[in-house]
Amino acid sequence: MAVLLIVADLNWSKMREGRAWMSLVVTPLQWLVDLPSRAADNLSSVVVSRATLLSDNERLRSEALQLERKVQQNASLIAENIRLRELLSASQRVDEPIRLVELIGVNPDPFQHEVIINRGSEDDVYQGQPVLDAGGIMGQVVSLSHYTARVMLITDARAAIPVEVNRNGFRAIALGKGVLGELELEHVADTADVREGDLLVTSGLGDRFPRGYPVAVVTEVIRDPGLQFVQVRAKPAARLDKSRHLLLVGGKPEPVAIPPEVAGE
Repeated sequence: MAVLLIVADLNWSKMREGRAWMSLVVTPLQWLVDLPSRAADNLSSVVVSRATLLSDNERLRSEALQLERKVQQNASLIAENIRLRELLSASQRVDEPIRLVELIGVNPDPFQHEVIINRGSEDDVYQGQPVLDAGGIMGQVVSLSHYTARVMLITDARAAIPVEVNRNGFRAIALGKGVLGELELEHVADTADVREGDLLVTSGLGDRFPRGYPVAVVTEVIRDPGLQFVQVRAKPAARLDKSRHLLLVGGKPEPVAIPPEVAGE
């Protein structure tokens, strides 16, 4: 039968027509057979495209976060540069030797206003050394270790600093009240010429803080007719809760030489 079909296909033209009709009949069957394969290819393409999109989205999200982080860092650097320029401007107004230090810690005790700086006795920092920022006096060194020092802020309840009114030279003592943004003048007579807005500067008395550095600005003067003293409140000029770079003022004091005759006694 196979040989007969081959001979007939070669010599009989009707066989060619029949083969064409058979192809036409078989074409839908071929399409149906190929349909699952084509559907699988399309599905694979969709799955691969979605996975690619998810991967691209994840990569773009990561890049966006990195760029946002860099923008935040740049903003921080710009702000830090501004603070350093202010500090440099403040240092140019200081006649005594100065050293730049950095705040590295804050005392967590709410009743002690103290910060820690990154210089200590090995750097010739000494107890009682004044510390200021671009705005004014921040405090003084109260304790030392080899490579760090603890600074008591002027608002600490233990702090007291001699000041004078820059406008007229009136002298007083500014006391810390344990409130970060407030100082109070002690024993100010009712007749004293102290006004809101007056700038308080160091008076230089007490041999601790050099004269003429900004300390605070008077914010309130409360007069009670029944009392002989007025209550004067002031806001520190220094940014006690914001400054990170500070200045140590003055060099280590030289030891006082004792004359031999006194030492012998």
